[in-house]
Amino acid sequence: MASLKELRTRISSVKSTQRITSAMKMVAAAKLRRAQEDAEATRPYAERMERMLGSLAQSATAAGTAPPLMAGSGKDDVHLLVVMTTDRGLCGGFNGSIARWTRQHIHRLRGEGKEVKLLIVGRKGRSALRRDFSDIIIDTLEDTAKPSPKFETAAEIAQRARTMFEAGECDVCTIIYNKFVSALTQEVTPLQLIPFAPPPAGDTDDSDEGEALASGAVYDYEPDEQEILAELLPRNLSIQVFRAMNESFASEQGARMTAMDNATRNAGDMIERLSIEYNRTRQAAITTELIEIISGAEAL
Repeated sequence: MASLKELRTRISSVKSTQRITSAMKMVAAAKLRRAQEDAEATRPYAERMERMLGSLAQSATAAGTAPPLMAGSGKDDVHLLVVMTTDRGLCGGFNGSIARWTRQHIHRLRGEGKEVKLLIVGRKGRSALRRDFSDIIIDTLEDTAKPSPKFETAAEIAQRARTMFEAGECDVCTIIYNKFVSALTQEVTPLQLIPFAPPPAGDTDDSDEGEALASGAVYDYEPDEQEILAELLPRNLSIQVFRAMNESFASEQGARMTAMDNATRNAGDMIERLSIEYNRTRQAAITTELIEIISGAEAL
């Protein structure tokens, strides 16, 4: 049985930890609101860009004038995976779910005879994956969302993926990130960046553009489609990476807030158990001393 001094020390230590986790929960909650607003504000623009490029892709593919970023290299032997993780921990299963999905996807691709390369965003992703895949990690980007995601950083990541594609170092580029659903829920989401993959037809059913495409409407573009695609495809890469960064950042804050809330509650439960044990031990010690005093008095 632990002594009274040891119990007091443990209670004090757990209380200090509880104060830290409570403070981290409050900080994450404050950041979450702004991050959620940014993520939700980015979605409509990114989705609309995808739909517009999807309509351009149909005509460009039919005419045989699709640029490489849309048509691809003609093969899919080398896959570049951009894995979006965090630089800091204490956010529950956020990084673990990304790493687990990435491992499964790598094994799937290797089973099909594909070569895989990893570009990791965030220190935690490298820590989780370097044990099994250190030979295919080409680089790790850190502090990309400090203090919050920036479009310039997303453009740099997109440019790096584009440069590798144009140099023939990869045939397919996919970004893997956690999509924000709620503070309690994040979904691991893969998004193919290169070559451009049009969104499923169901995604445009409720939009004016989707209805127009479904009705067979014909659009005239000015300037011509090739010039528009040459300008919009690189921009779309940056926008989709920026969207993933915002979603990932909001998911990180939600996961950290939930994890720290659980930690604070667990610390409270532990303090209560330790306090009960302390009081019982103290009461037993006092009872023992009284018995010794009474026994000594009776002996006299």
